[in-house]
Order: sequence, then structure tokens, then C-alpha cells
Amino acid sequence: METLFLLLFAPLLALTLPYSTEVTPVEVLRLPSYTEGVVFDLEGNGYISEPNRRSITRFTPDGKAAVWAEATHPNGHKVLPDGTHLVCDLGAVLHLDWNGHLISRASVECDGKPLRKPNDLTIDPTGGFYFTDPEGSMQQPTGTVHYVDTVGRTHLTAGNLMFPNGIVLRPDGKTLLVAESPRNRILEFPVKGPGKLGHSKLFANLPPKGTGQIDNAPDGICLDTEGNLYVAHYGMRQVQVLDRRGRLVRTYSSGGILRTSNVAFAGLDMDDLYITGGIDANLQGEGAVFRLHLPGVRGLAIPIRER
Repeated sequence: METLFLLLFAPLLALTLPYSTEVTPVEVLRLPSYTEGVVFDLEGNGYISEPNRRSITRFTPDGKAAVWAEATHPNGHKVLPDGTHLVCDLGAVLHLDWNGHLISRASVECDGKPLRKPNDLTIDPTGGFYFTDPEGSMQQPTGTVHYVDTVGRTHLTAGNLMFPNGIVLRPDGKTLLVAESPRNRILEFPVKGPGKLGHSKLFANLPPKGTGQIDNAPDGICLDTEGNLYVAHYGMRQVQVLDRRGRLVRTYSSGGILRTSNVAFAGLDMDDLYITGGIDANLQGEGAVFRLHLPGVRGLAIPIRER
């Protein structure tokens, strides 16, 4: 009966999503360099990684911004319930205090092998976190997914991936979604326990690039409360929305951002989607933050136990 219900009514579930013609991207912030890793704290402040400037910028909802912390090559970023932060960096995942000062390096190696360039992370409600480490030859899939447990040990949970990038854990803790960028697809891993993944399967292939688009590589991802997945589609000027079955149900413009890099929900009603990335084809050029107001949508805030 459940399968029949989904087949009959799944198209109706997508109707809560505004149509692309009803959504206008609004520029929030323009910065000197490519932006990544957007995230928000409980006070509504946003944080953006600027890997080329080796810094993390904090901005207020009205667009005021200042450098908050420095790092070697900051990328994916999450805020913990105690107000501290986890940030992917070159060779490490950093644990920073609320003021941007280093507390510790939450992960630097796995099984005696140093980390390469951690890219993005997602929090496990049981107290650990998963992160992607994509560096390696594009000809040989050597990317990995790791799990850091509650006592700080780093475990290898998946390997032989082609540049694993954005990552998110569904709120029931049973499914991990990972963007495999060069293959233009999203993978789905069953979670058998904290840090224990089963074999992956294809969740969705994404659309190829078209006119005026320079790439088709899924980057950062996030969820709403209906289980829809929002994908920052790098090089395509777009955010694509997939339903729980991996079907493309909406495509939104990322405004002036060509190299769409990451997405996160914020706002009092969690119905504002913020987008980071690069303005043009030049990776050394300007970056920006745009906002999409999506009435009827509620971004997912996963309950997390304090570490």
C-alpha cells in the first residue's frame, strides 16, 4: 500500500515547492573570492568559507560581513549545539570556538594515513560526524568518506569514490547521501550503525550541462523536512531539487552565481535557501551569496546531541 500511495501521490508532494518562475534570486553579499561552506548559527549569523583567501567570513542577515577566522583552505562547515564549529580544511577537520579560535583538530588522519583535503561534512545525531575527502587522481577513484566517533577516532567508511563532495545524513540516521561530482550523480549509502555503511547504490543521475554552463558537478547538498534534496550544481547556475525517490522536481536559478558550490536553509521559518559560489568561470574571481525565498518549504534542522 505504501508503494502504491507514493506512486499515486508523490507528484502532489512536490506541489508545496514554488515553481522556478515564482522564485527570484536575491544577492545578499559579494566577496573578493569564490565562496563555499555556507552555514548558520542559532542567532541567525551566516558563515562562508573563502578558500582562496584562507578565511571564513561571518555575515548578518542584513548583509554586514567581516572575517571571522583564518584557515589554510576552509570548505564545508557545520555549527554544533554548543556553539562551536567544525570546518573542513587542508589536511584536517578543525574544531573552532564561537569566536573562530582553534580548539583542536578534530581529525587529521585515518588508520595512520594523513587526510588530504576534507571537503564537506554532516553531523550524526548520535554525536559523531561524517566527512568527505575527495583528493586524488580523477582517472583512479580514490576518494573516501570518513566517520569521527564520539571519542574522536576517525574511521574509513567508504572508499574508491570519484571525488565525493557534498554529504548529508537523513534525520532518521538510516541513509547517507553523497555527491560524486565528476560522475554527475548522487549516491545513497544505507547506515547500519554509527560509522558503518552498507554498499552504495545510485540515488539519482543529474542533468548534463547545456548552453552557457561550464560544468555539471554536484557540490554541496541539504534537505528539507519533506525529504527533498537540494543540490548546488557546480557550473550550471542552478540548484536542483530531488524528491525522496531521486526524481528531479524543481530547478532554481542561483542568480549571478555560475559555479554553484553550496546551499543551506536559514531564516525564522527556515524557508530561505542561501547559495554560495563563484560569479564567473574564473576560480580566482569574485564570489557571492544569493538567497532564494521558498514559501511553503521548511529546511531541515537535524537535532544533534552535544559532543
